[in-house]
Amino acid sequence: MTQAMTASGLLRSATAIGAVLCAVPALAGGMDEAQALLDGLAASGGTPYAEETATAFTEEENVFLPSTIAVDYTFRAAHATLPLFEGVGPDGEAVHYIITDASDPEVAAAMGVLYAPKMRHLDGHPGAQAVTLDEAGRMVFLGAVDFGPDLQVVPGTGDAPFPPDSYQAGAVADAEWSSMVYLPSGLVLNAQIVANDTGMHDRLVEIDPDARTVAMSLLDGYEGGDKYYYHLVTDASEEIAAVLEQGVWAPRMALIDTFGLSDPEDESALLGFSPVLNGPRDLATGEEQGFEVSLLNGGIDPINVFPLDPDNADTSLTNNYSPLWDAHVSQWAADVPMEDRVPITSIAQLRDLVEAGKVEDAFVNPDGAGNDYVAGLRPTRIIINCPVVAQPMPEAVRIAAAN
Repeated sequence: MTQAMTASGLLRSATAIGAVLCAVPALAGGMDEAQALLDGLAASGGTPYAEETATAFTEEENVFLPSTIAVDYTFRAAHATLPLFEGVGPDGEAVHYIITDASDPEVAAAMGVLYAPKMRHLDGHPGAQAVTLDEAGRMVFLGAVDFGPDLQVVPGTGDAPFPPDSYQAGAVADAEWSSMVYLPSGLVLNAQIVANDTGMHDRLVEIDPDARTVAMSLLDGYEGGDKYYYHLVTDASEEIAAVLEQGVWAPRMALIDTFGLSDPEDESALLGFSPVLNGPRDLATGEEQGFEVSLLNGGIDPINVFPLDPDNADTSLTNNYSPLWDAHVSQWAADVPMEDRVPITSIAQLRDLVEAGKVEDAFVNPDGAGNDYVAGLRPTRIIINCPVVAQPMPEAVRIAAAN
């Protein structure tokens, strides 16, 4: 569960990164805005995050998101319960949303969310959404999400379920909506509407408007050689990704177009990761992976490969975590038989497989430069917003499954 060091990272000296990345600038007004949001949560009947009263998770549960209220680790049915904020939509309607990440370390600590310094690049960015707070501490959004459509996907025929023959996202955002929101102070938050008068997010498991809590299903993944890298998909920049990951299709996010730039010194809010297109399919082994097996089995988790854990203790700008994952899709080479395909569990393993010629750029990756951070693969130019909640030890998952 450690950050993967890339070839490009090794070539950059600590001096080159220097003071530019080590000092976090003060954010005037950000803490006031955070406090207003917490006060608004309390006024609506919720319980604001406070370190002394937060849920005490065990070391085996390994929860990264401090404001998490509860996690159910049942295998293939994991979900997390989070605080539910009340906001205001563009027509004055009530909306319900979650906050998972902040660009400022003090705000992240105060709100119990993940510190994601790369998000600071989205203050005023066209791919983000300008928001304000009303007198009641409610966030006022310019954009809206329609949860009315039915999520639909028809796998491709024969032995090629990907790409699907047809698909439709279960939630579609308008041109103004982005879950990357920036406040007047310059604070950038990851705030996703999960329910409004059109319906609810496809990953919503249970909602309690009175207690101001919501349970959202989690996706499994691999990081650093370890499974159970549980993350929450909120939205994606392209419809196909929103369908496969059961999130909101938010076209405005595509304007965050710094694809293939994953190092902390890059002026990019994105972080590279690697979904797998055509990995092993045998569910009986518990080692299935990829878009194909997901499509063939009712949308089970594709088990993507991630490069690092969130690290709230690292309050510097060298902290490279971001919830905005820049997809670099890999595929097993055609001459590697299915029985020889194994789960790809780390970026290091991915790099070895690419160098050995066993894994390559997926056919969906457009032409362009490769990204050394993700084994030299080319970016697909698709963003998936998936904040990380936990990476439990295997015994925690087995206990939950047994119960």
